[in-house]
Amino acid sequence: MLAYQLIERKRDGGRIEPDEWRELIASYLRDEVTDGQMAALLMAIYFRGLDRDETAALTDTMLHSGASLDLSHINGPRLDKHSTRGVGGKVSLILAPCIA
Repeated sequence: MLAYQLIERKRDGGRIEPDEWRELIASYLRDEVTDGQMAALLMAIYFRGLDRDETAALTDTMLHSGASLDLSHINGPRLDKHSTRGVGGKVSLILAPCIA
């Protein structure tokens, strides 16, 4: 399976190509890759790191992995604030009035 190969490659200091990121994330979203496998890959990434191209490919893959809102009809600047339900969740209540 792709996940095992990518875990081993990253563990050994190799890199993950953009098409492999896309397939890995798609497989994870289809429940074909387990949480444990993703955790193992994240551990390998923690210890070995990602180069700029890998970081860009993973970011792009995650950006396009779900639904997106089309805000092009809004005139003027647009702002997007994400939260991981940690500290950011506490900031949202204050941030919107400050920006307004």
